Amino acid sequence: MTGDQIFQLFAYLLPSVVVGAISFYFFRMHTNNEEGRRRYLLHKDSQQNTLPIRLQAYERMALFLERIAIPSLVVRVAPKTSDKNDYENLLIRTIENEFEHNLSQQIYLSDECWNIIKAAKSATIQMIRKAALSETDSADKLREDVLNQTMDKQSPSATALSYVKKEIGELW
Repeated sequence: MTGDQIFQLFAYLLPSVVVGAISFYFFRMHTNNEEGRRRYLLHKDSQQNTLPIRLQAYERMALFLERIAIPSLVVRVAPKTSDKNDYENLLIRTIENEFEHNLSQQIYLSDECWNIIKAAKSATIQMIRKAALSETDSADKLREDVLNQTMDKQSPSATALSYVKKEIGELW
């Protein structure tokens, strides 16, 4: 092959290589776009199906937080005996039972939200235990002390509930 023939071969091949490269680029761009569109549609469909379930989980956790809030808890759970230790255990057991009943909801919540709810539960239990350490001698007095202890500060449940509301707002 002479240099002239190589140049002619190169002149014929160059346009086909350029057209092939451009075609490959556009084909790849098209397939990536289609893949992105399919992913978007799948995500949209899954969100449409899971959003009601997630909202229900948030509702249940809001109800849980309302039920373990000290004022509503001591009103709803009356002492069965006059022994303060029995009442302390009853309150804590009630909180634990409520929590266990809603344990499965964690799969629909963010990890941060779930941890805040667990922290609110633990802090509420600690408040009850702290009140029980006082010099109270009856369940009714413990009930009063627990309520008085939470009167002047925001309850852990209220803090967690405001976070749950914030997270629900981010779903929209």
